[in-house]
Parts: sequence; structure tokens; C-alpha cells
Amino acid sequence: MEHVALEREEYFMAIEGRKTKTAAQVIQEEECDTEEGGRFPKRGLYTTADIEALPEGERAELIDGEMFMMATPTWAHQTLLVGMSADIRQYIREHKGRCKVVPAPFGVYIKDDERNFVEPDIIVICDRDKLDNKGCHGAPDWVIEIVSPSSKYMDRVRKLALYKEAGVREYWIVDPMQRNVTVYDLEHGNDLNVYSFTDRVKVGIYEEFEIDFNEYLEELKEFEAGGE
Repeated sequence: MEHVALEREEYFMAIEGRKTKTAAQVIQEEECDTEEGGRFPKRGLYTTADIEALPEGERAELIDGEMFMMATPTWAHQTLLVGMSADIRQYIREHKGRCKVVPAPFGVYIKDDERNFVEPDIIVICDRDKLDNKGCHGAPDWVIEIVSPSSKYMDRVRKLALYKEAGVREYWIVDPMQRNVTVYDLEHGNDLNVYSFTDRVKVGIYEEFEIDFNEYLEELKEFEAGGE
């Protein structure tokens, strides 16, 4: 998912009913000194209340108080999201599992605090007590992010650290451009494996579940060929 870092002034200008707040007012209210003696709005002041106050249709994520706006996903992104979600759901249903698979958009209060809120592309959550109509409160067992050119650093660095710290057991980064899947076994350390879209990828939280990416690969190729 694509992300754009949001400055606090831009946030205030975006919120309906709060457009009269100027940069000068923000600086005066939330001033802090730089090494040069100047002042600027403090970073890291956003909370989940700010996320919840966004206008309808606006989506953003929050990491340690920093807000990142979310862009519209691509066709390749949605193809992978729909296909993987369906395959995971089918496996859980066939094996009468209690875990739930939830595709984006769905809020995850990853640390169940006020400074962190994410919308992973796909989550699998096995503790149903963490789920309510508002979102998931705490770490999912399995998180999947489908990477875009603008989200590489976010998915591979910021979110990797966040998910590990929060207690996510397994983290997948699916890259439709590079045609590969990076699998992190966070439950047992930082071990990672990288697979091609021609591989069957083993799911760590289940003993016998593998996802065959060949099916998705063929669909992506058909779409790309149709655009030539």
C-alpha cells in the first residue's frame, strides 16, 4: 500500500471544520526548540483520535505518533489481496479453524495504545477477543503487506520493527513488481526466507498450509499482456 507522510499542518487543513487553524497557531500551541533556536510543530503528536476524525474516505496509518496517508491501491495489489484472502479463508473453513482472515480496509490498534494504528493488507487473528466492530485490538497472528514502490521502506523497515515489537507471529511482504514473497518468522526470531511467485510458500502458523503463487502470477501476466 502506498503511503505519504503527513505534516501536522496538512492534517489540520484536511479536517473539515478545522481549516481555520494556521501554521502559526500550531507552532504556538506545540512549539519546541531546534538546535538553531527556531521553532516548529512537534512531530509524533498524532493519536488514534486524529485517525478516527479523518473525513469519510480518507485512510491513514499511525506509527509512533507519525501519520501516513494511504493511496489508492493498484490492480495488481487488489488481485493479490482478493486471491490470498480467499485462499486463506477457504483453508480455515475446510479445517474448521477458529482464526479469522480479514482483508483491508480494517483497523488494527497494533499495540492497543493511542500512538499506533495500521491497516495491513491482510491479517489473520486467532484470538477472537481482540476483534470488535471497530477493529483488532492488539497484534494479529499473521500479517501480510503487499508492497508498492512508495511503501518499500515502510513495509520492510518501519512495519517490520513495529510488528515484531507488538508480537506478530508471522509477517509476509508480497512484492508484485519483483514477483517474490519475503517471509519473517517473528515468533522465533528474525529468520527470513524469500520465495518466488513460482513457489509454494509454507505458512508458519499452520502445519500443512501452503499458498501456491503460480495462480496469482498467471492472472497478473494475463492482465499485463492485455495492456500491451
